[in-house]
Order: sequence, then structure tokens, then C-alpha cells
Amino acid sequence: NEIKGLSSVIFTTNAEKLADVDVYIVTVPTPVDQFKTPNLSPLIQASKTIASYLKTNNIVIYESTVFPGCTEEVCVPVLEQFSGLQFNSDFYCGYSPERINPGDAVNKIHNIVKVTSGSTPQIADFVDDLYNEIVSVGTHKASSIKVAEAAKIIENTQRDLNISFVNELALIFDRMQIDTTEVLEAAATKWNFLPFKPGLVGGHCISVDPYYLTYKAEQLGYKPQVILSGRKVNDDMGVFIANKVIKLMIKNEFKIKNAKVLVLGVTFKKNCADIRNSKVFDLIKELQDFGVKTEVYDPYASSKAVYDKIGLNLITQLNKTYQGIILAVDHDEFSTIDIKSISSLSTVVYDVKSMLPKAMITARL
Repeated sequence: NEIKGLSSVIFTTNAEKLADVDVYIVTVPTPVDQFKTPNLSPLIQASKTIASYLKTNNIVIYESTVFPGCTEEVCVPVLEQFSGLQFNSDFYCGYSPERINPGDAVNKIHNIVKVTSGSTPQIADFVDDLYNEIVSVGTHKASSIKVAEAAKIIENTQRDLNISFVNELALIFDRMQIDTTEVLEAAATKWNFLPFKPGLVGGHCISVDPYYLTYKAEQLGYKPQVILSGRKVNDDMGVFIANKVIKLMIKNEFKIKNAKVLVLGVTFKKNCADIRNSKVFDLIKELQDFGVKTEVYDPYASSKAVYDKIGLNLITQLNKTYQGIILAVDHDEFSTIDIKSISSLSTVVYDVKSMLPKAMITARL
């Protein structure tokens, strides 16, 4: 939306327009399949399309998150095969990973440091200069494309592991009947404590990117231990939360089959409409498996997208009384919801994000 108003920008689906340019920037998705294996089809198809129009001295810059080596080992051969040109002689490549933070009104393209790289020192300089024209806070020129690829992949892997650690702490403290939030608040009084919080880790980056790194590691004969262990902890959190809520409802003597449970938030993060890889769906499915009548309220998500994903229509009003309420996403709007108006004294209110006052909830992650 920010660039639609620029008269110099042309939006088109006509591939023939590619013949008029000298620099190509590829930003296609890089998902994983059902077996957690990288799906490089969009990347390969984009490379094939570009190759049909590639000319001498053209530069192809990739921004999609990939495993180290992917640009030169997967994309370049496609470009060479379908263009008939030779890499680093007829055409060149660069890699500059995207660092967009969905839903962030402060950190945008122009004020996030951009990592850049190129297939030759001269191309690296060109790519760096190109991005410096739009990035006001500067760039970091990596020594190679592989270094830039690796830098991107560990950004999200590091965050995934840090969250998995506090998620595991939450699982342990739950068995000890200790409030995890209170423990983290106490520990955070030390100056170098990292303030990560437990929660559902979804989205198209943090929950996906680590599999690209582990895929490449396994190709090289190394079986990652820490990364995959952290991924499993995070992947299982939706099921854990659903089961915890069911246990609390049983303790409050609710009949589980056909009980009404409200899930607040279904997107993968706060104040964002994106539902891709949202772990809230795991939570909802587990509740449905128990026979619970689940309703979902989210002012950001697309009702059609949610229905296509799980067959539920988002509700638009909160005017019922529920036996269970789960605050799964900390959208700003949820801080003003009158929980008392949609609950009884025995309603189980579970706060995944520790957003609500403690006096208002039954338990929190």
C-alpha cells in the first residue's frame, strides 16, 4: 500500500515486462511441506520465469529465506539452464534477506538494517549501494552470499529456540503449580536476563525457517539436536494448552461434550491479519476432538481464510456466556474486553499471553 501511490511503480502480472529491466528482486515464499521439508517450488519457478528474459550483465537478487548455499546451488543452475547464460560471466546474483516484521508500525523497510551480498566483490558493492538508496539506517555487506543466507536463517532460529526454552519452563512449572509469568518477572530483575515469554510459535518465519537449516545440516551428515528439540516443544504447545483447559473445565464440573469455549485470536501474532502456520489452529482442533463447541473471535483475521483453513466462521459479537475462554493472541483490542460479561463464576479463563489481570483469569501459560 505504501508504494501504490508512487507514479514510477508499475504492478503487472505480464511476464514480458521482465524484458525491460536489468535488476530482478525475488521475494517469493519459501514454505515447508507436510514432512517439514523445504518446498523450493516457488523459488525455482520464479527463477525459470526470470531466466526466460535474462540478458547479459543482468543481476538477480534473492530475498526469500533459504538455507545457506541455496542461491548458488539451486537458483543459479536454473537461471543458467533456462537462459543459456553463464553465471558470473554473463549474469550475476545477490542475496539480501527480507527483514519485514508483520504488524509492526515502527520498524519498516527503510529503518531496518539490510544485510547485502553479491556473487563477486563488484556486484556486492552494487547490491549494497542499491539498498542504501532506500534504507536510511544503512546496510551490512556480508562477505559472501552464503554468509548472508546463514545470517537470515539463524535470526529466526535463535528466536525459536529462546521461546522453546521458556515454553519448556512453562511445562515444568505447570507440574510444580508455579506461575511461569511470576518466575520470569523475578528473573528479569537481573540485567542480562533475556525477556522471552512462552506462547504459540507460528507464522511463516519462526516456525518454518529452522527446518531449512536442519534440512541442509542433515544433507551434510549432521543431525541437529537442539534446533529440532526446540521445534518439537513449540509445535506441541497448542495441544498442551487445549488439554490444560479441558482439565480445568472438568475440575469445575463442566460436561465437556458440547461445552462452549471461546478462543480469542487466531492469527499467528498480535495486531496482524496473517494466519499462516498459526498454532492456534492446533489448539482449536484439539478442543474439537474433545467434542467442544468452539467459537473464534478475531478482529484482524479474514473470516474466509479461517473458514477455508478449519471450517469455522469467525463470530463478530461477544454476547454469550462460555464455559471456557482462551486468550490465544494478545491483540490490543482484547485488553478492553469485559470478560465478566461473557463468563460465569466457574468459567475457565486461560490467558496464553499473560495479558489479562491475574484476578480475572483461572490460569495462564
